[in-house]
Amino acid sequence: MTRAEFIVAILAGIVQGIVEWLPVSSQGNLSLFLTLAGTDPANAVQLALFLQVGTTLSATLYYRDDIATALRAVPGWRPGTAYSGENAIPSYVVVASFMTGVVGIPLYLTAVDLAGRVSGGVFIALIGVLLVLTGLLQLVSESVSMGGRDAPTLLDSILVGAVQGVAILPGISRSGTTTSALLFRSYDPPAAFRLSFLLSIPASLGAAALTVTEAGGLPGISPGAALVALGVSSVVGYWTIDALMRVVDRVPFWVVCFGLGGLAIVGGGVISAFV
Repeated sequence: MTRAEFIVAILAGIVQGIVEWLPVSSQGNLSLFLTLAGTDPANAVQLALFLQVGTTLSATLYYRDDIATALRAVPGWRPGTAYSGENAIPSYVVVASFMTGVVGIPLYLTAVDLAGRVSGGVFIALIGVLLVLTGLLQLVSESVSMGGRDAPTLLDSILVGAVQGVAILPGISRSGTTTSALLFRSYDPPAAFRLSFLLSIPASLGAAALTVTEAGGLPGISPGAALVALGVSSVVGYWTIDALMRVVDRVPFWVVCFGLGGLAIVGGGVISAFV
């Protein structure tokens, strides 16, 4: 591992650890950073998905009590009480994860193929457009009155799982879209964040496995650099979750999406004009 690889791995871990839990696209922003750092666009998409393993560890540790409760409920699970009491969370995670795979796998294969066909500048601009669309979704969701729900239903599982599958596209925020969907379903913000973050664990592990299988190994990164990036993202990610969950009044993240998206569109156009 060269010094340059070491620095890029640290910075990539920091970016992933921070933006994974914000309603901005961790995959889009990390793909953008890696592309600007010289990574091939197709590899950047795959690597951004793979590095989510670090923040998956963060979520697992932070929500360890919820996960333990869900696992204890599994032996007593019955179809008739799938969404009652402690059975609701494991049912939600399983059904939503299935829907994520149904929607996300075909989109993932399309996204990687598209990223391999376009130039770096066009790829960055496309990410910018998707970030702006995410910002619009965030802006609309903030105008919806919040309800008092905190327990998921079958419809919630199907809807949120499908939305998370769409978020496999670079530039679409996984946490942003799933949280927004839950807000539209009248969940309180803390419950929406909790359900969104819990669902990220199997989704991120599945995306990482798909990436490694598709790439035939680590996607464009050395084992040493991968360990550094994963370690940094897990530590930073845990701190970010903790800080975010302590915030009562959330920052209007749609502004961040608009800003990043606008910069990416302009920057991608400039790069395309001069490359």
